[in-house]
Amino acid sequence: MFGIRFAKFEQGLYVFRYKKGKVINQGEGLSFHYYAPTTSLVCIPVSSVDAPFMFSETSVDFQELTIQGQLTYRISDPEKTVKMLNYTIDNKRLSYISDDPKRLSERLVNLVLITVKAAVKNMRLREAIVASDDVANKACLSLRENKMVQNLGVEVLSLSIAAIKPGPETARALEAETREEILKESDQAIFQRRNYAVEQERIIRESELNTEIAVEHKNRTLVELRAQNEKAEADTKAYALREIVKVNEEMNPEVLKALANAGLDSGRLMALAFQGIADKAEKIGNLNITPDLLTTVIKNRA
Repeated sequence: MFGIRFAKFEQGLYVFRYKKGKVINQGEGLSFHYYAPTTSLVCIPVSSVDAPFMFSETSVDFQELTIQGQLTYRISDPEKTVKMLNYTIDNKRLSYISDDPKRLSERLVNLVLITVKAAVKNMRLREAIVASDDVANKACLSLRENKMVQNLGVEVLSLSIAAIKPGPETARALEAETREEILKESDQAIFQRRNYAVEQERIIRESELNTEIAVEHKNRTLVELRAQNEKAEADTKAYALREIVKVNEEMNPEVLKALANAGLDSGRLMALAFQGIADKAEKIGNLNITPDLLTTVIKNRA
């Protein structure tokens, strides 16, 4: 009624209220009554915004690349933004009267394109497709230092690149080449495992052979030692026997006979005596054997 209206703005919306070209009120999430014929409202969203992007680029070796990612930003200085872009809203419909709010993301994405191009312009295809994080970090740093971004009152929160992909034909060629390399590596791994197994078998066999040689050498040593011991023992026995024979040769035969008969019982001595008599029978004239002597000999034999 009479042009007086009420406006309420949510958090995340920074509002400027102008009257006769001057700011009479500003802030985030304001609510107020205003006189529509003399009031202008400017509403700037200050919450974070995600701006996805995808564009093509060419590597230094003239290969087509498709770069896909996302820029996240927020308006951190609305007073700078309002000077650069028109965020004025219609008092009746409370909608923007220009396309500038939509174009902010487009401007920033164009700057992303420029910075990413600068980051990959000296890269070859193989280098670029695995350098997503490095390219994103370089582009993000470049954007934060960009004067246009600063003049727009924008804060770059993050820049991520999901993928840097080659063209379809190039991708198939790379897949075939990579597959071939993987097969070669697999064959090489199998070959190395087989060589390792053969080498281990050789080491084991060599160890067994060395053990057999050591055992044979030890056995031979033991046999030689046993032979030496037996020879030494035989030499000792032969020496002892020679000495005994030598002594016996030097002794009187009668003494030897007496020593041999020492320790015999009376019966055996009598038997030996009779044997001696028999050996010299031709020299004996008469031999008298008394019954007592014969009885004694018979008893001893019994």
